Amino acid sequence: MGTVALPETKTMLTLPGDAVRQILWRFADRFDLQMLVASARGVARGTVARMVAAGERNTHEWTAAKDEMLDAFDRAGITAAFMEPEEGGFIVGPKNLALGLAAFELAWVDGGAATASLAGFLALSPIHERGTLEQVARYKKLSAPPQAGEDRKPWRGAFALTEPIPYVGVDTGMMSGKVRVADWNDGAEPVLEVDKRGRFITGIAFANFVTAAVNSDDARIKGSCVVILEETDAGTFDRGTPTKKLVHQLSSTGDPVFNLKVPANRIVGGYTLKDGVIVPNFNHTEIIDAVFRRTRVPVGLMTAAKLLSAVEPVIRYQRQRFRGAEGAKPGSVRYEHGIQQREDALHRLVDVWATGEAATSLGFATARLFDELDPLEKQKTSILKERGVVGGRAEMRALKESEQRAIELLRLKEGDPRRGELEADPLVQYVLKDAEANVLCPATKLWNTGHGANMMREAVSLMGGYGITEDCPGFLANKWMDAQLEATYEGPEAVQRRQLTVTMTSEVFLAEFAAWTAAMRGIASTRPGTGACTLASAMNLWAWSLHYLQHATDPAGNKLYHGQRQGVTFALADALSWLVASRCQIQDVLELETRGAADAVAAEGLAGTVQFLSDLCHTQAAQAAGEVSRICAELVFGYNRHPAWDEEEHRSCFLSGELEELEETMPGIMAMAVDVVQADGSHPAKAGPCAGCAGSSEFLRLQSKLTTCLTGARLAKDRAAETVSKVMIPEALDYPA
Repeated sequence: MGTVALPETKTMLTLPGDAVRQILWRFADRFDLQMLVASARGVARGTVARMVAAGERNTHEWTAAKDEMLDAFDRAGITAAFMEPEEGGFIVGPKNLALGLAAFELAWVDGGAATASLAGFLALSPIHERGTLEQVARYKKLSAPPQAGEDRKPWRGAFALTEPIPYVGVDTGMMSGKVRVADWNDGAEPVLEVDKRGRFITGIAFANFVTAAVNSDDARIKGSCVVILEETDAGTFDRGTPTKKLVHQLSSTGDPVFNLKVPANRIVGGYTLKDGVIVPNFNHTEIIDAVFRRTRVPVGLMTAAKLLSAVEPVIRYQRQRFRGAEGAKPGSVRYEHGIQQREDALHRLVDVWATGEAATSLGFATARLFDELDPLEKQKTSILKERGVVGGRAEMRALKESEQRAIELLRLKEGDPRRGELEADPLVQYVLKDAEANVLCPATKLWNTGHGANMMREAVSLMGGYGITEDCPGFLANKWMDAQLEATYEGPEAVQRRQLTVTMTSEVFLAEFAAWTAAMRGIASTRPGTGACTLASAMNLWAWSLHYLQHATDPAGNKLYHGQRQGVTFALADALSWLVASRCQIQDVLELETRGAADAVAAEGLAGTVQFLSDLCHTQAAQAAGEVSRICAELVFGYNRHPAWDEEEHRSCFLSGELEELEETMPGIMAMAVDVVQADGSHPAKAGPCAGCAGSSEFLRLQSKLTTCLTGARLAKDRAAETVSKVMIPEALDYPA
């Protein structure tokens, strides 16, 4: 009997280390970021871990120990990561990847600590993104850690957007905060009175200043704006009572009350005077859009960090589960492998690990994308300003030509002489990056925190009853609960889905998506073990379904793809998020395979690491394909009315007389007929004929193709499980239990 020679596979011997991660997440050549990671890790696994172990999460109050944590952030350079060198920082250029890496390291131990570090950045972000030069200089300098020779405490900030109940968490456009003119003397700066009640405001216990969103309550002020409030301003700066959170207790949260008088130059971005009316240069929505599209990314990475941090504690628990029992002697399978004797435990851990890798890849890819987009956005604004184009709507109209040029670039073949000209056009590059960022940012926040929270529950369940105890290694129960809050930060899932329903249908993004699909096909031809073929087929099915649903109607003639039809649009947004996460994961593994050999540390055992991470990619791609297939099939077929026994809908059924005639030339057809109408009109005893698939043959063809592309996915999962059962882990966690 002949045998088939299987390709040799390498096994990963140890957990992926820093050298591997730096290549995967593209900062192997950034010494400044490596130092930030090292210092943030030291604070997380030292100061923060000791606080959690000592029970600091057991109080809602802001304690001296929690305040010391902020000082530790300052000493480690975490606070300065947001600043330019001239402002007291040490990282030049955009900081999105830097902030993501710092949040990731802190959340590896505790989500509240990560949130405490991000609160100050969130408060400064409105000023950084849209503030005047004077505002940026003042508040960034005050917020920077003291330099050598300085004797001062850095300022801390809070962002007061959310309103009290009933507005809290509903809509960023629903505000009760008001601003009016308190005093306006001729030739003098107007003085404003700001009245704001906040709800669930992070960092308020230690905030020296607040950036608050308010609506005009005065005919002399137009629209809405964001105003900077300082604790020494005249009036009431009441930090309110601490929120009684079940999670993130290492961050401060409260319900403040402000009634303050401030100069009009505190309006973020400044203002102009028009016919005796103060007109803010930016309304609060424009500022929030600029802030949230960047700051959502670190929150998504916080949940991703939880998933990857759970791997080592779960492995340790599974292997040691039966030690000490009568039948578990050293050297026996039960003693050495524990629960990992069983495939189920291994497969479930592989799912957790694969999700963590995909979530992290998506988060860091989005952070890097914003680092590329930020300078292009400034260049775009400068170019359009030179052309006399100012304002959001005017910019959108002016960029229409660039959008068409971007689509043309995406459709050109490699080597086409026109590519050089289009690639060199900064407006074309801006349009491409912006369209991608408008999808990846909400997808990161939606998928990482939403699906990630579900998978954290799975990780905790793998620890058995130990998972929900205070002394659970890795603080997994805390992380599971913390993930629930992260899913609501900066807009809950509905907000992210709503944004995706608009941005994922843009002509530029869909052209990009088609190019991504073609690229995955190319990868599949040389690296089928990554699951790229599965992913490409799922991407094709999603794109077909989107196009179909945009043009289809329900039985009442109502459009299926519509802003108010969230049963359709939100489901497609969920499906897309699975796809983009899997794509980023595959791209990272290919980067490691390409560049790993050049790194002396990463090169050791590289083949085994690449094999394992590829198997995780394949596993995750299969999961994504299953979700996409399920969602799209339900949407494409689910809005068809079930057939009834009326004249129109039973036309496709066989008449008994017809079947008897056909049986003479096609023996056996009578046995295959499902719904048969008798000569007297009687029919099977059910509500109507079975639903057919008329008009959906292309969907079924694509779905069938996707199904066959799952070939090898479970073999990959088996290999990954085998590796998990053998991979070496440290003797103990590197932070206290």
